Amino acid sequence: MVSLHELLARTLELYALVLGAWGVYLYFRSHAVNGAFRASFLLMGGLTLFQGLLGAVAFAGGSRPHTLLHLVYGIFAVLFIPGVYLYAQPPKAAKAGSARREAVLLAGAAWIVLIAYFRGVSTG
Repeated sequence: MVSLHELLARTLELYALVLGAWGVYLYFRSHAVNGAFRASFLLMGGLTLFQGLLGAVAFAGGSRPHTLLHLVYGIFAVLFIPGVYLYAQPPKAAKAGSARREAVLLAGAAWIVLIAYFRGVSTG
């Protein structure tokens, strides 16, 4: 269980890196966030939740992280991703700048959660 938790953690780091770069590309090209990007962002959130559940099972089975700060990074990521996603959704009567706003918020969230993943792995 712990090996799968570690493997998924490394995979999520790479996933967040790619998603962050993709979002930055959309922002600088002034492109709207499309359904593929949103789905990828939500998939990252789902995988993060699954990662947390694997960690919880490992914790219940007796495996402990080196420091409890590891848990804080995981809980942060699980709550932060859907929170930013909901915040970034443009209102129905959105102006033209809202496409760039959503891109920068979701790209920024991917970079921030990448840092949380990295810190989680390093404290694990």
